[in-house]
Amino acid sequence: MKGRKTSPLWTLIALGILALFILFVVYPLVLVLYKSVINPADHSFTMENFTRFFSRKYYTNTLKNSFKVTVVATLISATLGLTIAYITKQYKIRFSSALNIAIVLSYLSPPFIGAYAWIQLLGRKGIITSVINRLPGVNFEGIYGFAGIVLVFSLQSFPLVYMYVCGALENLDNSLNEAAESLGANNVQRVTGIILPLVLPTVLASSLLVFMRVFSDFGTPMLIGEGYRTFPVVLYNQFMGEVTNDSYFAAALCVIIMFITLFFFFLQRYIAARNSYSMSALKPMMPREQRTLPKILCHAFVYLVVLVALLPQITVIITSFLKESTPGIFTNELSLINYRTIFSKNPLVIPNTYLFGLCAIALVVVFGVLIAYLAVRRRSVITSTLDTLTMLPYIIPGSVLGICFLYAFAKKPLALTGTAWIIIIALTVRRMPYTIRSSTAIISQISPSIEEAAVSLGASEFRSFEEVMLPMMLPGVISGAIMSWVTVISELSSSIMLYRASTQTLTVSVYTEVIRDCFGNAAAYSTVLTVTSIISMLLFFKLTGKRNISV
Repeated sequence: MKGRKTSPLWTLIALGILALFILFVVYPLVLVLYKSVINPADHSFTMENFTRFFSRKYYTNTLKNSFKVTVVATLISATLGLTIAYITKQYKIRFSSALNIAIVLSYLSPPFIGAYAWIQLLGRKGIITSVINRLPGVNFEGIYGFAGIVLVFSLQSFPLVYMYVCGALENLDNSLNEAAESLGANNVQRVTGIILPLVLPTVLASSLLVFMRVFSDFGTPMLIGEGYRTFPVVLYNQFMGEVTNDSYFAAALCVIIMFITLFFFFLQRYIAARNSYSMSALKPMMPREQRTLPKILCHAFVYLVVLVALLPQITVIITSFLKESTPGIFTNELSLINYRTIFSKNPLVIPNTYLFGLCAIALVVVFGVLIAYLAVRRRSVITSTLDTLTMLPYIIPGSVLGICFLYAFAKKPLALTGTAWIIIIALTVRRMPYTIRSSTAIISQISPSIEEAAVSLGASEFRSFEEVMLPMMLPGVISGAIMSWVTVISELSSSIMLYRASTQTLTVSVYTEVIRDCFGNAAAYSTVLTVTSIISMLLFFKLTGKRNISV
């Protein structure tokens, strides 16, 4: 429908959605930028907050620590994700569908739950720690600090690389691989000379997504870092701390982290544009049988990595049924006391999680589909601006977005702080970019001539969208909404900034219970979240007919 004049109705819809994004995305970000350069005493312009940060080693060291953790965790994640994706696509691995679900499940759980579970296993009083310390001459103090943070992030992030690389390998034409084999290239030469260069753009793009995710996470370093402070932890403490709380300095920290994540986002776009390949899998890669020894080694490697990645989930589920004699110390007695406690202590937590998540997903689907349609079929300056603005919440860390919302909506006329609406809005704008991108891909695959035929038969443009486009998009949109739902209910970074006792959710409850050393309650909350994620994934498989998830 290129060249067709956009009807006034679509223009009004685009302007209305644009106004909402200016209010709930642009305005809070501009307000934070303004506060970062304002002197609270006389409201004059100043760069003192930025000078304060870059002139003190305490703050610059936290930035260096964040980069160290992020770089190491990203390299490990990329290596594990690429290796496991290649093995599972190239060779026949028993129970590969179950392994795929397990890998995705380990990714969908919030990283701080992994940190909490590893404290149970390898903390000072952890199960594995106690076994290790029984060995002669061994005095293991636990995995706190740099090593623990990297461990948690690596195991929780490699599935993202795995899913992206799996998608790339499915589109790879295996005839190139076979041609190289017929010319005498061995397995290593084929991997390094053909497969790796073809999937390298995908590996780099997914690695940069891991980098941005790890760099902006504060929950894991907060729980397991101890003396190893990272930048997001300093930001959280600066804004939420009971002793030191300087909102103007916190605004400057928000601006710094926004510029860093923006830089890496555009770096990802640049690398993807420079190193993209277009390929049709005329002969897709099919898993094949191996010789005995390589088969055993591949199975052992994949099973071991997936088991270690799933260990936090297994630990959480088991400990949720154990009684605590004292905070953090479990007995061997099985009990439902933790579940009785969480249902009686704050009965709104689980209903809040589901209610806020469903409301957010409904808004995400409606606005996401409309924005994607406007961006693809009704291109204009307005729709292009709207498409760009929707990516900002994807780039900006959730904790920063939460702080921006608190600054913007604490006073009338839009005093939303402390209400359910502010959490729903935050979840909506945070997860909408994923639905927009997936909906854009679906719309791009539908020929415009189908809509043009409906219009030529007398249907209005909006009716052709409603009765032609929507039914064709619906299966893909619903499956995407289910996966978005899992990420919405697992959101912590923005919710922790915005919640009140009456609006507490599962992830916030897990975090607060861990901070209070109530590990039994935290495990019960985590198990409810895990079971919800499993049911959601099974529903995704049922509706789509797929047996695995790839990006």
